[in-house]
Amino acid sequence: MSAFFLHYGDCGVRHWCDRDRAAVMHLIANVLSEFGLSWQPEGADADVVHVEDYYHCRGGQFWVVEQASEVVGTIAFYPIQRGEAAVEIRKMYLHPRVRGQGLGTFLLHHLEAAIAAAGYRKIWIETASIMTTAVHLYEKAGYQPATGVETQRCDRVYVKDVVLHGMASMASAPC
Repeated sequence: MSAFFLHYGDCGVRHWCDRDRAAVMHLIANVLSEFGLSWQPEGADADVVHVEDYYHCRGGQFWVVEQASEVVGTIAFYPIQRGEAAVEIRKMYLHPRVRGQGLGTFLLHHLEAAIAAAGYRKIWIETASIMTTAVHLYEKAGYQPATGVETQRCDRVYVKDVVLHGMASMASAPC
């Protein structure tokens, strides 16, 4: 039985496991570098170094995308104190070779469904203006500009009310 709970083209999506740590850190550091942004393992990216503490122990989820056994994407969320029943989508990064194929929209849609199934009502997301494709994706998906950026390398924050649409939960599964 496959560990993947979602498939998109030749990519599979599954829950993060400890064995993914190095590959995920490498992917995110490379994508950030591509946009002239710094990898901050003791700051904005501490959640990637300590996934268990930031996601699993707090009721969040962290997913990885694989293509031919290589980690080519990530997306995650965890609860935050920004209003009642709020979460922040975090670490949405895709390797350049899997961008522009609809994978980002697919992942965002399914993560939103998991967030709704978990009972959350508000979704926040921060990004940097230089990541124009991400900005376009969030705006197209109905995220509204807001104020209160909390991550130093980000200059945009968006919020969206959760839409309940009856999709099944992508509950955490063991590796």
